[in-house]
Order: sequence, then C-alpha cells, then structure tokens
Amino acid sequence: MNDVMIGGMRFTLDLSKPLYEQVLNQIRSSIAKGEIALGEKIPSVRELAQALKITPNTVMRAYQELERDQLTETRRGQGTFITSNAEAVASVRTSLAEEAIQEFLTKMYSIGFTLDDIQHLLTHEGGMEI
Repeated sequence: MNDVMIGGMRFTLDLSKPLYEQVLNQIRSSIAKGEIALGEKIPSVRELAQALKITPNTVMRAYQELERDQLTETRRGQGTFITSNAEAVASVRTSLAEEAIQEFLTKMYSIGFTLDDIQHLLTHEGGMEI
C-alpha cells in the first residue's frame, strides 16, 4: 500500500484494486468531507501521478470522470479546480452515504440479521434513534 498526502488530500492505494477508481473515490470523498474547498485548485495530472507513483493516464481517467460528474472543471492554462457548485457536492455526499448504507445492510444481512434486528441494534445497543 502507498500512503501519500498531496494537495490537502490523503491517498492510500491498494495495488490489488483498479487504481483510477481508488483515485476517483478518494478525491470524491475528500470533496464530500470538505477537505478540499469549493473552487480550490487540485494537483495537476502529472503532479498527482508522480506523487502516487502511477501513470498519468490513470490520473487522467479519474479526472475525466470527476469532470463528467461536474465535480471539477479544467481551466485552460490554469489547471483543474473543484466545482463551485454546492449542489453537485451535496449530490456526491448523498451518493456516498447511500453506498455506505447499502454496504452496511448487505454485510448485516449476510451475517443473518433482519431489518428489525438492525433497527433494534441501532436504537438500543448503539444509542441511536432512527
């Protein structure tokens, strides 16, 4: 595993998984958590590729998906910036939350819990109200 901090973002790469997806997901997560401010410039493709010791094409693929999802914008001659669109960021946060909930439920169901069991655990054992 490779753990690198660059441009206010922490990257931990697992070579057994697709690298572009990891870069993409870690930048999405940093945006959703507010670790990168709206409108902030992010490292160039070359800078990030060198820091992570991966190919520029891998970073470029992640950056293209971020731009397609309207989370970044490339300004000719200036670089790549996080969107200023708060709605796009809110949408990513919601999407990440939904993914986390689905992963949690899938895991709980796989070990034999029912929805009622899960609700009981969360409200009584975990002290949470849902």
